[in-house]
Amino acid sequence: MQSIGWTLIMKRGCFCRKETLNINGSRYTIRERLAQGGFSLIDLGENPTTRRSYAIKRITCHSIDDQNIALREIENCRKIDSENVIRVVDYELKGQADIVINTTSTLYIVLPYYKHGALLDHLQLRARKQDHMPEAQIVQIFLGVCEGVKAIHEAKPVPLAHRDLKTANICLSDSFEPIIVDLGSMTEARLQIVGQSDAQRLQDEAEERSSIVYRAPELFTVKSYCTIDERTDIWSLGCVLYAMCYFNSPFDPIYERGDSVALAVLSGNINIPEDSIYTEDMHDLINYMLRTDPMERPFIYSVIERTHDLIQKLEGRV
Repeated sequence: MQSIGWTLIMKRGCFCRKETLNINGSRYTIRERLAQGGFSLIDLGENPTTRRSYAIKRITCHSIDDQNIALREIENCRKIDSENVIRVVDYELKGQADIVINTTSTLYIVLPYYKHGALLDHLQLRARKQDHMPEAQIVQIFLGVCEGVKAIHEAKPVPLAHRDLKTANICLSDSFEPIIVDLGSMTEARLQIVGQSDAQRLQDEAEERSSIVYRAPELFTVKSYCTIDERTDIWSLGCVLYAMCYFNSPFDPIYERGDSVALAVLSGNINIPEDSIYTEDMHDLINYMLRTDPMERPFIYSVIERTHDLIQKLEGRV
C-alpha cells in the first residue's frame, strides 16, 4: 500500500454532485478532491452543522494485512502529542476485507484541513520567482518540524520514526506553523537486523514507503547485521532544511537527470550552491545532519540545540 502524498492539498477538483459521508455518527459533505494515490485519496469535507472543513482520507483495504497497516496510522497518531504532528479527529472502518472472496473495506480518517497546503507548495511558488525564504523564517519553521520529530522519537512505549519526512509531508497551519502529516510510513524506530532476509525486508519497505531523494543511506543497502534507529529521520531532516533554502532536496537534480540517487547519497557529497545567500552556520547545520554514517549522525536533541543557537545568532544575541 502506497502512502498518499500531500502535495496536491491545494489543488482544486470538480464534483458535479455533492457526496455525503457518515463517519462515526458525524455527517460530512464532500466539497472537492484534494489528492489521490494508489490505494487512498483525500477529499475536502465540511461538517454541515459546524461549517468546519476537514481533510477526509479514505484508504481501500484488500486484505486483513492492508487493514492492519491502515489502522496502524491511527494508533501511531494517538501515541504522539505535539502541536507539530497531525491529530486524527475521527475515523471509521467500513466493510470487511477478505482477499479470498475478493471483498474490500474502507478506512475513513477525518483530519484537520490546512488551506495553505504543504511546505512543498510554498517552496514551489517561491522557486518560480527565485524568491529565497529569509534565514530567520527558515530556522523558525524548521524548529517546529524538529519539535514534531522529537515527539515522534519520544513516543511510548517504544520510540517511533516517521521514515518519510519530506517537504510534501509538512503542512502549514494558518499561523505558518509546520505540521508533520502522513504517518502511514511510521514504524518502530530501533530495529535489530539479523540476517539477509531481515535486511531485504527493510530495504523493500523503505523502497516502497520512503521517498528516494529524502531516504537515508543506510536504507538503500541494508547490511545483514546492523542496528537501524531514528536517525534515518535526521538525514531526511537535513534534506528538508536544504530544500527550504534551495527549493529542492540535494538529490532532486540527480533523480531528474536519471542518474543513481543511491550512489549520490552513499557518496555523501552535498552540493551547497556557490552563490548561497545563507550563513556558514546554516550550511554547517545542513551538513551536520547529512552524515552518511548513521552512528556519526546526531539525535534530534542536538539538532534542536544547534537550531536554537543559530536562531540566537541571527537575533544578534551571541
